[in-house]
Amino acid sequence: MENALIYIIAALGISIIINILLKKLGISQIIGYILTGTIIVYVFDLRHINDSHALEMVGEFGIVFLMFTIGLEISLEKMGSMKQQIFGNGTMQVSLTALVMYAACHYVFALDAKSSMIISLALALSSTAVVLSYLKSSKEIYTPYGQRATGILVFQDIAVIPILILISVLTVDGNKSVVLILQDTLLSAVVVLSLLFVIGKRLMTWLLHFSASSELDELFMGSVLFIVVSASLLADLMGFTYSLGAFVAGMIIAETKYHHKVESDIAPFKDILLGTFFVVVGMKVDVVLFAQNIHLVLGIFLAVLVLKTVIMYGILRLSSSHAVSFKTGLALSQVGEFSFVIFSVASLGGVLNNELAQFLAMIVIFSMIVTPFFISKINEIVGFFVKEKEESADMSALAARKNHIVVCGYSIVGKFVTKYLDELDASYIVVDNSHKHVKEAIRDGREAYLGDASKPSILNALHVENAAVVIVTLDNMDKKRLICEAVSKYEKNVNLIVKVVSLEEKNMLADLNVTVIVDGKLEVARVLVERMLSCQVKYY
Repeated sequence: MENALIYIIAALGISIIINILLKKLGISQIIGYILTGTIIVYVFDLRHINDSHALEMVGEFGIVFLMFTIGLEISLEKMGSMKQQIFGNGTMQVSLTALVMYAACHYVFALDAKSSMIISLALALSSTAVVLSYLKSSKEIYTPYGQRATGILVFQDIAVIPILILISVLTVDGNKSVVLILQDTLLSAVVVLSLLFVIGKRLMTWLLHFSASSELDELFMGSVLFIVVSASLLADLMGFTYSLGAFVAGMIIAETKYHHKVESDIAPFKDILLGTFFVVVGMKVDVVLFAQNIHLVLGIFLAVLVLKTVIMYGILRLSSSHAVSFKTGLALSQVGEFSFVIFSVASLGGVLNNELAQFLAMIVIFSMIVTPFFISKINEIVGFFVKEKEESADMSALAARKNHIVVCGYSIVGKFVTKYLDELDASYIVVDNSHKHVKEAIRDGREAYLGDASKPSILNALHVENAAVVIVTLDNMDKKRLICEAVSKYEKNVNLIVKVVSLEEKNMLADLNVTVIVDGKLEVARVLVERMLSCQVKYY
């Protein structure tokens, strides 16, 4: 026990020092956690416990809480709206990448069919932990490439389940038929989803309601932790991964009014446990074996990176721009943490050679170490290769514009705003990040430009510092918040008018320098009363 405390204190101290240094260098903290694990193993000679099941369980719960937060953001309604990114792009990416990888493993490296199948499916997956951590922290998750990357990652996480089922089928003994295994798995899936969505949803809502009404933060936090762990254990009990249970629990809570509070309260626990996961990854680094095979590890990693980028680019180019396709391909070009699980299960089941599984694990670790370095430079990398015309280049004519109105968004509300501005004969500019909306605005005779108003370069091109007013008409609260933050930082004195539809949205903007917040429900109530008076209705 005393030694365990020494290891924990040492790990905390080392990770803090390393991450402070890396932060000043602009390097991801993920690298710091991985280095911490490697240092701890060699300083205290703990290589004998780096395969400890208990240690892996602690690390895995970092992924559990990450998947829970993903579930909070991917509600059933949002999953339906993102079905193209999740099920369309995701299915094509995993299938096509796995087919190409299988051909390489089986025909180039002469591996047997079973091993080739498992390796190809594992290498088709990307790192949810690394990519989503970066996308969320940098707020790139709301960009076009971030949305596509998130959708594909969600599908990959779901795809882990049938991959593990496939491994169990490949390792089945003669006493149990494949058909029977598939039937049992399907029955288990129905039971888990039914318990979580039918019974679990009511219990979760009830528990969160009473813990929130107690006004004790520790009770609410305890309720959330209980829900996450219980859902994870239920999924594991039925033969699935812990992450699946946590993901479904997040999706259920996303349908309730508590999802924003849950997401903010759970963030510190998720980040700490996710850091623990990367420490465990670092503990698995065999420096000697890596040094001996560095040429093979580097060569295979580069081959996988290029191959996955090319495949992803080809798939997305059918529906997305050159730059977005390239960025998404680079963002998902690495090998994911769930590959550890797949290689481990396949090795234990005798489907994959132990030495081969260990070598593949080194490739995964190397991939996760390298990825944070280049994922933060994706925009610069794509900008170097893709000589596309920037959106802001078309806005050069705005340099002399003053006292104009900037309308952010050209959906339903944006269209009505421009209609009334036309009646006032006001000078305005429409900016929207959607090609479709910009085309509609131009077709309607509006002066419109394609661009993300949360980017300083776009605000500079629009000359917001000379604008009379900036009106934000978007419905998406996250994007609305990003634009308000960007405008406030860019020009503190600008008049910023924002539309909200609830008290919750209004509170989320309370800390920003917003000139006027227009509450949609309040304005509707006011107009209803005005219409009543205009009709000269008798009232008592």
